[in-house]
Amino acid sequence: MKSLGIFRRSFAPWADPNAKPFISFRNVTKRFGDFTAVDNLSLDIYTREFFALLGGSGCGKSTLLRMLAGFEQPTSGEIMLDGQSLSGIPPYRRPVNMMFQSYALFPHMSVEKNIAFGLKQDGMPKTEIAERVAQMLKLVKLEAFAARKPHQLSGGQRQRVALARSLAKRPKVLLLDEPLGALDKKLREETQFELMDLQYELGLTFVVVTHDQEEAMTMSDRIAVMSHGRVIQVATPAEIYEAPNSRFVAEFIGDVNMIEGKVALEDGRSILRTAEGISVALPETLAEGQSVALAVRPEKLKVSRQQPEGAGVHAMRGEIWDIAYFGDMTVFHVKLPSGKIVKASSLNATRGVEDPFGYDEQIWVSFEPQAGIVLKG
Repeated sequence: MKSLGIFRRSFAPWADPNAKPFISFRNVTKRFGDFTAVDNLSLDIYTREFFALLGGSGCGKSTLLRMLAGFEQPTSGEIMLDGQSLSGIPPYRRPVNMMFQSYALFPHMSVEKNIAFGLKQDGMPKTEIAERVAQMLKLVKLEAFAARKPHQLSGGQRQRVALARSLAKRPKVLLLDEPLGALDKKLREETQFELMDLQYELGLTFVVVTHDQEEAMTMSDRIAVMSHGRVIQVATPAEIYEAPNSRFVAEFIGDVNMIEGKVALEDGRSILRTAEGISVALPETLAEGQSVALAVRPEKLKVSRQQPEGAGVHAMRGEIWDIAYFGDMTVFHVKLPSGKIVKASSLNATRGVEDPFGYDEQIWVSFEPQAGIVLKG
């Protein structure tokens, strides 16, 4: 099988102007009484894409998924799938299937009967059902568990049964609503890679709803970050993390230091100046006195005892306020003279640590010019 890593690096239909979206939300709004769950949202998803809807509770991501599945109808706007409008098409006639967080397995049925249930409802011949169920059991590596009931399985095994049942009808799109939320951390991480491999092997389009940032960053080709029923940014995980388009996205995805500043004008150019003594030339002209922020990820900050040298390096004097050791990395909270506390993380690449930094020690924190992202709002 082709390497998944190679495939993911080369897979980018959204960058092809000739590529047609497989799923399109066009100016979709969904209201529940006076509450607007989805607000005039437009979004395109492509064939074979592993797409994540990411956001906090109440942002509209599950409502969006339920509208695609047909469990909710838009108040206005249109949803297209493979060039066809889904308006008026009931859930059972849509070429999509949904896997819920609770898995919703029938407790009185065996694994194989759970997987076969939807096929029986569709009137598939018994011989074909048996063949399809066997294929699904092999796919999720549960052949030896076919006769067991759900209560005789682990959480990860129940998750795979639910996945097999969702895939048995061979939908064009698989919708996953918080699919790994019931699993423990280690199993969740393992299952993320299983889902990625399975999605590539089947060649299906997956749309997953999650509030877990790491889950979305690991599994998806692209992420839509949502807030209050709107999409704030749609991009690849790397672009979302390294080039957020707003303070909201920068603060929502991972840890970030926001170094506040004001715009000053020098020789007709806009300069960001901060209380920490950092000056950054801005790529566009902004109003003098306007408040902006320089976003710097903790891993981009370097802690040192000596003042760093190098053209353009931004350095700030500080005091180590707190230290957290996580095994693979150490996180330092550094208090700056302005009173602001910034977070710097250092990878523990070697086993031993000579002359480690201590509490209250005076140090320097620095970052390269390209490490900071200027954000207006």
